[in-house]
Amino acid sequence: MTGFVTEFLHHFQESKIYTFASEQIMKKITYTINQMNKLGKEGKPFVFLIDFEMKKPRVFTLAESVGEIWFRLPGHTNISASKPKTSLTKWEIKPASFEQYKKGFDLVKHHIHNGDTYLLNYTRPTPVETDATLEDIFFLSAAKYKVLLKNEFVCFSPESFIRIKNRKIYSFPMKGTIDATIQNSEKQILEDTKEIAEHNTIVDLIRNDLSLIAENVTVDKFRYLELIKTNRKNLWQVSSQISGDLPEFYAENIGTILFSLLPAGSVSGAPKKKTLEIIENAEQYERGYYTGIFGYFDGKNLDSCVLIRYIENRQGKLVYKSGGGITFLSEAEKEYDELLKKVYVPIA
Repeated sequence: MTGFVTEFLHHFQESKIYTFASEQIMKKITYTINQMNKLGKEGKPFVFLIDFEMKKPRVFTLAESVGEIWFRLPGHTNISASKPKTSLTKWEIKPASFEQYKKGFDLVKHHIHNGDTYLLNYTRPTPVETDATLEDIFFLSAAKYKVLLKNEFVCFSPESFIRIKNRKIYSFPMKGTIDATIQNSEKQILEDTKEIAEHNTIVDLIRNDLSLIAENVTVDKFRYLELIKTNRKNLWQVSSQISGDLPEFYAENIGTILFSLLPAGSVSGAPKKKTLEIIENAEQYERGYYTGIFGYFDGKNLDSCVLIRYIENRQGKLVYKSGGGITFLSEAEKEYDELLKKVYVPIA
């Protein structure tokens, strides 16, 4: 291993950022990092998938990916042709009750008031019934990033994780969602005190994360709006752009760079270590690949996404996982409503 990898793994073990980072998990992480770094050094393209808990990281060559995982992202795909689109005529959601949601929410707020966390992304699973399969939804949905892991999940994510181009690394944290049909919705979300505080926190966290592996880290664009069209209603979402400069031989440490930024700040919170402990206690379920990352390295440059807007096959039943950021200004009713708004398919 290079000195960079050794230093990272030592830091990871010392920080114990995941309380469940057992020796077996550490071996998987070490193997995956070395596999990515080797392919990066050789300039060979690969596809990667890393779950939120880092228990099941996977790396594929392009040839291997076709039989296991389908993807479309800006400028790249491993699908040669589109399947004829079927319609989505049935879409019924069966969310947890507000009372069930509030139990975890109240625990999160307790820790916020104690000063244990400043921002925590609290998520819940929602069973859905639809006449469409995961493959149907993959082809029907219109999103910046689309991923289908055969028989396991489909994701149509609007959120980039990191991009690397010409030694420049970019991150695009997304925080803030509002129904676009609300009068003056753009003005409302950009001036909302809670949303401003939440976005400020996550931008600061991502800027600090990038500073671990890059120089000259700056916020290029702060709180810009993107319109998301869905099968239920249109939404405004708020993002920022942060960038930095990577060292000349970054490709041979591409795996180390990725893992040093995980978990994604926008879907965990700050400070990360304590916040992850609280997430475990509040959510009481394993996220799996939901809120993990997917990406493609073309031999020189990289693009990746956060796995949000995500439907999972759980023993033949479909479950949609969604959530939102909780701060000291959060109100349970509004956060519950936001969680439900995110249970959608962005129909093409």
